[in-house]
Amino acid sequence: MKRLILTLGVFALLIAPSGAMATNWNIDPDHSAAHFKVRHMMIADVRGSFPDVQGVVVINDSDITRSTVDVTIKAASIHTGVEKRDAHLKSADFFEVETYPTLTFKSKRVQKVSDNSLRVVGDLTLHGVTKEVELLVDGPSGEVKDPWGNLRKGARAATQINRKDFGIIWNATLDNGGLMIGDDVEIIIDLEFIKQAN
Repeated sequence: MKRLILTLGVFALLIAPSGAMATNWNIDPDHSAAHFKVRHMMIADVRGSFPDVQGVVVINDSDITRSTVDVTIKAASIHTGVEKRDAHLKSADFFEVETYPTLTFKSKRVQKVSDNSLRVVGDLTLHGVTKEVELLVDGPSGEVKDPWGNLRKGARAATQINRKDFGIIWNATLDNGGLMIGDDVEIIIDLEFIKQAN
């Protein structure tokens, strides 16, 4: 019996570090945003953002590849600086925000690329369609303490998607035969997160 207890105790010590070193960090929506860039009329880029970003990042300091990311973005928060264009992007031609109010990303795998960068693979759900995408991440940064005593970290993630893969297909043909809007969309997500209290 003593041998069994000792064996169980050793086993518990062996498996404890991965769980014990994992900490939860809440995404700070006041200091986070998802930015995008898409080609317009084949001559220039249009940029916009989704400033309403929330979620939780679980960081495992003993094994960063065991970390997870769960992000939710409010589709109606889309902002390009042009009210008429924003209204069109919220409509059925594009994001259909009343039918699909959120965009989500849930990580499936995390790979360490270097001391300061990661490759995070996960499911992006956009416009009711879920596809696996790969994010290249700078970070997470080291901890800093804000003036109110909260511990913070930051990270930046980048990827590129084809909007047609997610059922966003609206376009218009120009006089020269080109298209009004490009298919490829570059995405950059800036995140700042706050460590949850124990």
